[in-house]
Amino acid sequence: MITPVLSLFGMAFLLGLIFNAAPGAVFAETIRRGVDGGYRPALAVQIGSLAGDAAWAILGLAGIGLLLQAEMLRIPVGIGGAAYLAWLAFDSWRESLTPPSATNTAGATGTALRSGAILALSNPQNVAYWAALGSAFGALGVSEPDRIDYVIFFAGFMSSSVLWCFVCAGAVSWLFGGRGELWRVWTYRLCALAFAWLAAGTAYETLKGLPAAG
Repeated sequence: MITPVLSLFGMAFLLGLIFNAAPGAVFAETIRRGVDGGYRPALAVQIGSLAGDAAWAILGLAGIGLLLQAEMLRIPVGIGGAAYLAWLAFDSWRESLTPPSATNTAGATGTALRSGAILALSNPQNVAYWAALGSAFGALGVSEPDRIDYVIFFAGFMSSSVLWCFVCAGAVSWLFGGRGELWRVWTYRLCALAFAWLAAGTAYETLKGLPAAG
């Protein structure tokens, strides 16, 4: 009995690390916030994202995968996510033109926390990930998961996610914080380009799923 439990927990832990470590909007936002504010706002982005991921995880584990696959949910989430990424692209480029002393929001923990949560909640990849949870259990050798299996999977996934929050924030603060004005400007601009690219990709994938007219 112990071996299957540890195996499921370990696989969920590994899947959580892969899911969180994949480069994307949350990572770019963590860098952007950490450039001026250092460790605390970078960690706040990660914690906000963790809250959003936990919300999707609970929905997925509640057994509503069919609902998560519905166009009526995926399309609004995708459009909202693309719009927010486009806003972040604009905001990041604007901040690159603003002296650090005049930047009031980039290092604010509260706005960083909210930004991370919005990015996670409006990420259509989260919808697809948790909608496919049933097949993931099958790959792990659990053909008919029960409530205990869901709890173990959630615990493993969230444990790795919490660990990643601190690791990522620490790495970003160490690598990107306090590196000088030129470094700051180009980091913001590169983040703006990353956000714009992600916004375009999200919009394309979302609109591609719309039914053809006529």
